[in-house]
Amino acid sequence: MRGKMSEYLVEVNDLKQYFPIKTGFMKSIPLKAVDGVSFAIKPGETLGLVGESGCGKTTVGRSLLRIYTPTGGEAYYNGEKIDKSSIRHMRKEMQMVFQDPYSSLNPRMTVEDIIGEPLDVHKMYSTKGERHDKIIGLMELVGLNAEHATRYAHEFSGGQRQRIGIARALATNPKFIVCDEAVSALDVSIQAQVINMFEELQEKLGVAYLFIAHDLLVVHHISDRIAVMYLGRIVEIADANELNENPLHPYTQSLLSAVPYPDPKMAKERQRIVLEGDVPSPLHMPSGCSFRTRCRYATERCAQECPALTDRGNGHQIACWNK
Repeated sequence: MRGKMSEYLVEVNDLKQYFPIKTGFMKSIPLKAVDGVSFAIKPGETLGLVGESGCGKTTVGRSLLRIYTPTGGEAYYNGEKIDKSSIRHMRKEMQMVFQDPYSSLNPRMTVEDIIGEPLDVHKMYSTKGERHDKIIGLMELVGLNAEHATRYAHEFSGGQRQRIGIARALATNPKFIVCDEAVSALDVSIQAQVINMFEELQEKLGVAYLFIAHDLLVVHHISDRIAVMYLGRIVEIADANELNENPLHPYTQSLLSAVPYPDPKMAKERQRIVLEGDVPSPLHMPSGCSFRTRCRYATERCAQECPALTDRGNGHQIACWNK
């Protein structure tokens, strides 16, 4: 899993990210935002990462790119360990598209300077003319006009701002991009355009994505495989179609049962699985399986031991004692 000849572009082993929360004078307890996450992504593949708000999806992406320094675990890019020293030369090949196109762009910079900033940092041009040409090429690649280069972010719609953010991420010719809720702040019609653009860019450039979202329809459309998170842990990973047609984990089944269905007749026939209780606080996690307090299949073993991901065939992995 760590060798240079690995078939995977990105590998994550037992990633942990704990944040200290102060509870009193000189006292703190750890908030386990990510608690032992493992997955791998092949070149040119899209892994969707889904789950409820607060489950740790964004923290996984930020910890992987070392925006946060992980508490524990290991991550590898192209067989090389990602750490404080190696991330410097990996930055060009690993980028991020942020959730909010309104706050992720500098309002004092023109579009040309926003997209050109990675080129400046990594010294990826020899003349100002070459820099300008590269920026215009990136703008055209994401569907922006050359005349937009001298404008500021506030002059654009949400969809156009996200395209600027995507062009910035593509400036260094990355092989891997973390898309952190990249379409959740956009109108539905604009979401479809941006998702189609992501797919076209992947086909053209061969880039791999970790696509973080909470909308299962969007994730199913764009992903090759999907990982489902609950309270800092991955509870199921499978091929996108396999997960959609044959969800095994009770949490995944509940999520899929809540997805809106376009056919009213079929929607009426579907059984909605409503989870009981509230999501436990990550500061006071239940013992054993973190989902057991809301699970109708929970047994005493679930309270004593936390299940590990096990393969149930064809790469379909699930962390559950009773399914």
